[in-house]
Amino acid sequence: MHKAGFVNIVGNPNVGKSTLMNQLVGERISIATFKAQTTRHRIMGIVNTDDMQIVFSDTPGVLKPNYKLQESMLAFSESALNDADVLLYVTDVVENPEKNIDFLEKVKGMKIPVILLINKIDESNPKALGDIVERWHQLLPTAEILPISAKNKFGTDVLLKRIKELLPSSPPYFDKDQLTDKPARFFVSEIIREKILLYYDKEIPYSVEVKVESFKETDKNIHINATIYVERDSQKGIIIGHQGVALKKVSTEARKTLEKFFDKKVYLETFVKVDKDWRSSQKELNNFGYNPE
Repeated sequence: MHKAGFVNIVGNPNVGKSTLMNQLVGERISIATFKAQTTRHRIMGIVNTDDMQIVFSDTPGVLKPNYKLQESMLAFSESALNDADVLLYVTDVVENPEKNIDFLEKVKGMKIPVILLINKIDESNPKALGDIVERWHQLLPTAEILPISAKNKFGTDVLLKRIKELLPSSPPYFDKDQLTDKPARFFVSEIIREKILLYYDKEIPYSVEVKVESFKETDKNIHINATIYVERDSQKGIIIGHQGVALKKVSTEARKTLEKFFDKKVYLETFVKVDKDWRSSQKELNNFGYNPE
C-alpha cells in the first residue's frame, strides 16, 4: 500500500522551520539564516521511498504585516493551513507560546493531525523543557508534542516515522525522482538572497529581491545573469560597495554555493537596479512571484 500526502510546516520566524525541512528532505532547499523573514515563499521539498511520498511545504514565519510583501508572506502561511494532511507547528525553547495567538487559534480549530515540534532542545534543560511542554499542551491540547533539535538531527527520525503513520493511502503526487516543485532559477535567486542576508546589516536585506534574467546550462557549466533589485539609490550604493568590493564578495560566495548545489562550474554575473518601493506594489510583487494560490 502506497502512502502520500502534504505535510506543511508553520510557525514564527527564526524557530528553525527551514533547518528542519532541509534535514527532512536531505537537500539544502530552503534558506536558513539567522535573520527573521528569510523564507518568503512556500517551498515544496519532496521525500520519496518505495512505498511513500511526503510533500513538505515550508512557509514564511507568521508575522503581523507592515507592508504588502509581509501581507503576501502571511497569506502563504495561512494558505498552508488549508491544504495539509499533517501540520507541523514549529516552536522553540525560548519563544513566548502566546505570540501570534490569533494564528494559534486557527491551528487549534483544525481537524487534521497537528504535531507540535519544540525545537532547539539542546539549548534547554529537562526541567525547563517539561514546563514548556506543559504550557503548549494547555494551548494546543489535541496536538502531539515532540521535542527535537533540527540542527543536530535529534528527533527527526522519530518525526518521519510518525508522519508516515499519519499519511493517507494515495498514489504519489509527483514523479518519484523529483525533489522540489521549484525551478532551478528559483534556487539561484534564493542563494544570492541568502548571501545578501548574511553580508549586509539593518534594512538592506529586506529591501532586496533577486531576479534571474538568464540561466543557460550545458553539460559542463551554467551561465547565469541575475539582477538584484533594491528600493532606493542609497541601497544600491551599499550593495555595490566601494569600487564594487561588496557586490563582488556576494557574487563570489553565491557562485561557490551554486556550484555545490548544481555540482557544476557556474559563471555568475550580477547587476543592481533600483525599483522604487517594490515591497508595497502589488504589481511588482506579482512579477516577483508573491501570489499565493
